[in-house]
Amino acid sequence: MRAVELIQKKRDGGRLSREELEFLILGYVRGEIPDYQMAAWAMAVYFQGMEAEEITDLTLLMAESGDTLDLSPIRGRKVDKHSTGGVADTTTLVLAPLVASVGVPVAKMSGRGLGHTGGTVDKLESIPGFRTDLTPQEFIDQVNEVGVSVVGQTGELAPADKLLYALRDVTATVESIPLIASSIMSKKIAAGADGFVLDVKVGKGAFMKEEAQAVQLAKAMVQIGTLAGRSTVALVTDMNQPLGRRIGNALEVKEAILTLHGQGPENLTELCLQLGTEMLLLAGAAASPREGRAKLEHSLRSGLALEKFKEWVQAQGGNPQVAEDVGLLPQARFQADLKAPQSGYIQGIDPLALGMAALHLGAGRETKDSTIDLAVGLELWVSEGDYVQEGAVLARIHANDEGLLAQGLQEAARAFHLGKDRPAVRPLVYRKITAQDV
Repeated sequence: MRAVELIQKKRDGGRLSREELEFLILGYVRGEIPDYQMAAWAMAVYFQGMEAEEITDLTLLMAESGDTLDLSPIRGRKVDKHSTGGVADTTTLVLAPLVASVGVPVAKMSGRGLGHTGGTVDKLESIPGFRTDLTPQEFIDQVNEVGVSVVGQTGELAPADKLLYALRDVTATVESIPLIASSIMSKKIAAGADGFVLDVKVGKGAFMKEEAQAVQLAKAMVQIGTLAGRSTVALVTDMNQPLGRRIGNALEVKEAILTLHGQGPENLTELCLQLGTEMLLLAGAAASPREGRAKLEHSLRSGLALEKFKEWVQAQGGNPQVAEDVGLLPQARFQADLKAPQSGYIQGIDPLALGMAALHLGAGRETKDSTIDLAVGLELWVSEGDYVQEGAVLARIHANDEGLLAQGLQEAARAFHLGKDRPAVRPLVYRKITAQDV
């Protein structure tokens, strides 16, 4: 086999066999196939696409290129949730204890933030003492004892994906549905879950800007999971405004805690209930959506989910008192309020603009080596459709530098659009994609 022949085959619209993909992927990981040939293959995929079985073969090869986690010692059916990334999206911190509190084990590997989307690991590390570097055995033992554990991804999880993504990033081949889908699903499959609930974001603050694109990605990932023998379902959800009302690591932990107290934003709470219901259905813990949702609502109302959060935090070395006193979380030294320049309806809140404002405050990473500030970010006081008077507070900026505070106010101001007319209400969930749809 020669790499140039496989590049030509894909360039001309052919389908590569598993053996041919193995030659390319594993050869690239071993350093036997140079960057320029893999870049040519990626560009061929960008233009020609891949068939369903071909994408699945690629995904499994990338998953098997490094460490894989065996979760079989964990009792019960393990279902993972993955979001394609958004703004003020702290669903994992709510969902993990919520789902675990009704008896479904949650064993999750999460990443750090890069760019304007926050990373679950960074958020958790804003809880004093919280450890995200458990050994595989500690991880498994904790799930069996407590019902939930969330840790950072290991450096050897799907190394082929890590190499290929870095190459795609500099060769204009990131925006390829087969390569995006296989990148996400290779890490999920390597992490060992039995099933996946995928939250595919669409809108201004998401990677996918158009609904048709998001549906295409959701179908590709559900198809991969199904062909790989993992129960998989996807929800296509709105990211044309921030999901919650807090952006930034410690601020998002605070929001998750408030949500577990039953005081969270309506959209965040609703999406957690819908995603959680799908997790219970895949785990066999509910016979119908109605039953699953009822279990989760009871857990929230009764405080069971909050108690599970405390148990989880304590098991990973964190201070469980944060669940009752959010003042124990990191606090920024400076705050300033952004006020409405005129009266009117909030016609739009640009999540990307707010995400970038939080990034520039220090809440995110511009490169993977950037240091983040866990305390900084933004709190929103309004949502789309609200009517505000001139001078009303739209958002509060949290910063540890007065210069960045002033800059944050200016950037955040550009995210709010006011007008005379109330905007139309968009759905929170656009579509559900199941194996029957692919």
